[in-house]
Amino acid sequence: MTDFQQVASRLIRAIEDWPEDGVTFRDITPLLADPAGLAATVEALVDAARALGPIDVVAGVEARGFLLAPLIAEALGTGLVPVRKAGKLPAARLTEAYALEYAEAVIEIHADAVTEGARVLIVDDVLATGGTLAAAVRLFERAGAEVAGALVLIELPALGGRDVLAGVPLTALLEY
Repeated sequence: MTDFQQVASRLIRAIEDWPEDGVTFRDITPLLADPAGLAATVEALVDAARALGPIDVVAGVEARGFLLAPLIAEALGTGLVPVRKAGKLPAARLTEAYALEYAEAVIEIHADAVTEGARVLIVDDVLATGGTLAAAVRLFERAGAEVAGALVLIELPALGGRDVLAGVPLTALLEY
């Protein structure tokens, strides 16, 4: 077990039956609130991002991907593109609907968020069923970008999200 995994396993807490019965929510806020935990998290995420080769822009998926993506983008010296929930972006946008494990949703990016051929790293906190990340991949492909990879802090392999992302390099730092 790496130093990061040891710190993370101590600080990430499981909250049962949230946001609804039968769902175990992985709360990363104690990990991010701990200075050593935050530093270890950023280091592990940036190392994983660098392993994918050159990245032109980091995309953070709302909401908890927003907490991680700017830290990675700053360390890599790239820009940041927010992947927002529907109705939050003011300019022309591309939208994509998807299914969650317990709901349906829509995400958006600005239509001019990336340039043709830009290599995008998509970042989120958790990969569950894969719906959110797969929708983000489709958005960036429609925008003309190359998805260099997807990076998540936590993967829940039992929910099969990796299968939905076939063909997209995926790195998960932890599995539960």
